[in-house]
Amino acid sequence: MSINPIKMEYRYDYLVIGSGIAGMSFALKTAREGGKVALICKTTLEEANTNLAQGGVASVTDLTKDDFDKHIQDTMIAGDWLSDPAAVEQVVRNAPDQIRELINWGVDFDKKEDGEFDLHREGGHSEFRILHHADNTGAEIQQSLVRAVKANPNIDLFEHHFAVEIITQHHLGKIVTRRTPDITCYGAYVLNEETGTVDTFLAKVTVMATGGAGAVYTTTTNPLIATGDGIAMVYRAKGTVKDMEFIQFHPTALYHPGDRPSFLITEAMRGYGAVLKNLDGEEFMQKYDPRLSLAPRDIVARAIDSEMKLHGHDHVYLDVTHKDPEETKKHFPNIYEKCLSLGIDITKDMIPVAPAAHYLCGGIATDLNGRSSIDRLYAIGECSRTGLHGGNRLASNSLIEAVVYADTAAKDAIERVKGIEHREDVPHWNDEGTAHPEEMVLITQSEKEVNQIMSYYVGIVRSDLRLKRAWNRLDILYQETEDLFKRSKPSRQLCELRNIINVGYLVMRQAMERKESRGLHFTVDYPKK
Repeated sequence: MSINPIKMEYRYDYLVIGSGIAGMSFALKTAREGGKVALICKTTLEEANTNLAQGGVASVTDLTKDDFDKHIQDTMIAGDWLSDPAAVEQVVRNAPDQIRELINWGVDFDKKEDGEFDLHREGGHSEFRILHHADNTGAEIQQSLVRAVKANPNIDLFEHHFAVEIITQHHLGKIVTRRTPDITCYGAYVLNEETGTVDTFLAKVTVMATGGAGAVYTTTTNPLIATGDGIAMVYRAKGTVKDMEFIQFHPTALYHPGDRPSFLITEAMRGYGAVLKNLDGEEFMQKYDPRLSLAPRDIVARAIDSEMKLHGHDHVYLDVTHKDPEETKKHFPNIYEKCLSLGIDITKDMIPVAPAAHYLCGGIATDLNGRSSIDRLYAIGECSRTGLHGGNRLASNSLIEAVVYADTAAKDAIERVKGIEHREDVPHWNDEGTAHPEEMVLITQSEKEVNQIMSYYVGIVRSDLRLKRAWNRLDILYQETEDLFKRSKPSRQLCELRNIINVGYLVMRQAMERKESRGLHFTVDYPKK
């Protein structure tokens, strides 16, 4: 780091914050039309939630056995009828075209010997419609898009850059509230971790594609960079954020204490025939749902949580030992190798599993084109609340949502940038009178406290008392962290702490506002719908 690093100013047509399937798809689509794109990655281009997605991509591909109406119905049922029908229809009917786009970018979905797609079925789906690449579909998609992005001369990649705040009228000295009708985004202030400066990125259009917020919890399947950054930034900028109470806990994360993130045991394994059992080797899903182990994730997660509490155990088992060993290894090679490295042969031994925070169904509220409530700011991917998921995400609907909304947002943004000029009066980031935080332990300890608060009080099963206790605890951490931020030079660690506190607050507040048990939000005070 230089002694007096110079703050830089960049100008682009499109500023894309986030490098998963949503962000890269948008970047590729707009760059293809000649737009200049800045792609901001907080670590490297390869590290994203997309990379860890095992199951696959949901799309109707075989119209002789499946149809759009079935996929729409399955999505509405899983979402507990809180999904926006227009958003569901848009994603389901546009899915096949986007599958073809992914294939054109080099994604290799598994096929059978006759050349047809080897489709999986997952919980909540009435038909086999999950396209996959073994049990590492996300990694296959991520790597294919990375190659395409790096080969595109219209995309400038900024790795190890961290977006601190989006730029609005607030930074021009104007008062902005949630009632301000014309909040506009002009770009973002972005921390260059190599130089330590907060640089100014001006853009005609800015896109949030920052992924989820699983790292708010102690146990999560998400990479630990999933700290809800985009949602927190938009909330602080007075944008609309909705449905944050709907946190999806994946029922079957590999139980191995000390691992963070937890290794995911894909839902496709239950679709393949794996059965949930308690520590006595007894099946238990018949007590909770007639769909047994193929019930939607919220039901399965609560069932496992109930069994664990009932018996005082910290995990249950997923049993696939009755299936053909060679077929199991063929379908789930990465799971087989991971478990084997821990002394578990899944063809002979049951797999210890427990729920873990996995997916955020809420986020930055958008319309059908991905536009947020802030002008010139779009949100796509897991950080967005498009209305598709409602109260609970149907398995494998997330990756297809990301590419469909990247497409609609790109088409809309390509037309919008034609009449937009960069703002000329945006000041540099003001860090006068600040210093680097003296004690990193203040940040790391506060982060652990947030994780514990959210995990203990705002988990799979909630109550008014637990939420109130979490609120009081988090409020203290909020005040301490804001005071630290005001007197410190921004660092990624401090900004991430600030963001998970904001996200935790939003989850709690919106959980307190929902006086019913619905979808992923279950409270003992309002157990009936």
